[in-house]
Amino acid sequence: MEPKPAPTTLSGIIRHLGPGLIITATIVGSGELIATPKLAAETGYSLLWFIILGCLIKVFVQVELGRYTVTHGKTTLEAMNSVPGPKPIVSWMVWFWVIMYIGSTMQVAGMMGAIASLVVSDGSGWHLALIVGVAVICIALLLSGRYRLVEAVCIGMVVLFTIFTLVALGSLQFTEQFAIKGSDVVSGLKFSLPDDFTTAFGAFAIIGVGTSELIYYPYWCLEKGYAKFTGKNDDTVGWLDRAHGWLNVMKWDAWVSCVIYTGATVAFYLLGAATLYSAGLEVGDEGMIATLSQMYESAFGATGAVVFKIGCFCVLFSTIFGATAANARLFADAVPIFKIKQYESEEDRHRMVKIGCVVLLVLSCLIFALFGKPVTLVFMGAFAQGALMPFLALAAIYFLFTRVDRRLHPGLVWKSFLVFSAACMMLIGAYSAVKEVSKHLPGKEESTMVTPAGTGGQGETRTESAK
Repeated sequence: MEPKPAPTTLSGIIRHLGPGLIITATIVGSGELIATPKLAAETGYSLLWFIILGCLIKVFVQVELGRYTVTHGKTTLEAMNSVPGPKPIVSWMVWFWVIMYIGSTMQVAGMMGAIASLVVSDGSGWHLALIVGVAVICIALLLSGRYRLVEAVCIGMVVLFTIFTLVALGSLQFTEQFAIKGSDVVSGLKFSLPDDFTTAFGAFAIIGVGTSELIYYPYWCLEKGYAKFTGKNDDTVGWLDRAHGWLNVMKWDAWVSCVIYTGATVAFYLLGAATLYSAGLEVGDEGMIATLSQMYESAFGATGAVVFKIGCFCVLFSTIFGATAANARLFADAVPIFKIKQYESEEDRHRMVKIGCVVLLVLSCLIFALFGKPVTLVFMGAFAQGALMPFLALAAIYFLFTRVDRRLHPGLVWKSFLVFSAACMMLIGAYSAVKEVSKHLPGKEESTMVTPAGTGGQGETRTESAK
């Protein structure tokens, strides 16, 4: 790809969107389908504001990581490996990423198990066989194509699950028991915090642009060609114009995808609050699919379970597919960074990407076979992502102020939101750390349980002692 000017017309910009839509297919997966309804089932409408904030606030970090990649042509791992600090073989931040990477593989394992549960019961002998079947299909697709295939499959899945979710949400309004009132939405937009923030923290880490997607995004920007179209910084007016132009395209890409996945996330949350919370249902490892399908059965009646399973398959498969495609690129990128092997050509690197696809999906199958419990696996991955998120946000700020050409810096308002975004991520991370430490301290701990007070209500809170 040779450097070229960025499009300036709306139609031209739209034709060059893509990276954000790929991560949208990854985003609207375990976070929206499992973590978001689980949070809604526990808290009702009260944390709607938190869900919206979680989706919107991380885009500023996403764009800054993309800005560094587009202007420098470096991957996320290469950038992380260059941050100051201890460097035993690789940077301390890359070692932190390794932990999160393992957690991400656990999430994929949990989602593969959830897909199998759509067809057979968890205790069936066919359950593991179906998980293997999902892995084989993903491997076959990923080995048969490159960026364009990944983009086409992900966009198709995004369209399908968005339609299913919006139709389900709209259908609820025709039911007497589960119709969502304007007052419910307004109450959810008022600031309030639950006594136990554990589930909310896990959800915050993976709703919207999660830590994994923040890391994935620059890779898809590179494969789309944003960096190559910008070209190497030769300190000319031509390069500066191209950089401004392609960064503008990237911002469009990020915000268009943000609108899509925020809408889908809010829809899932409202579905969970209107149905699961009102019915007093909890989302757990046992009977997860049956519980979640209640959201659709409330809207579509007896056919709701079928509609849910189709939509659920689209959501989970797109996430498994998109996450594995991105994780395989990280797998290939880690090989030279850890000084295991240096690639002689782009084809050599692409062969390692294919090897990564196979290794990661086989590993996910083994993880589920050994541990099971899809919801637990998803939240284990979520907490691993949440731990790295503050450091990634700080890295984005560091790259902006120390590496990016000042002529490409955003305005003061944007920088303020970037700092606010990093502060939110650090506060959430600190809360999680304190919560985990407190679990190991002697004595009793007060835990709060929310019990629905009635249909459509916010419920009453009762406190009981936990050992």
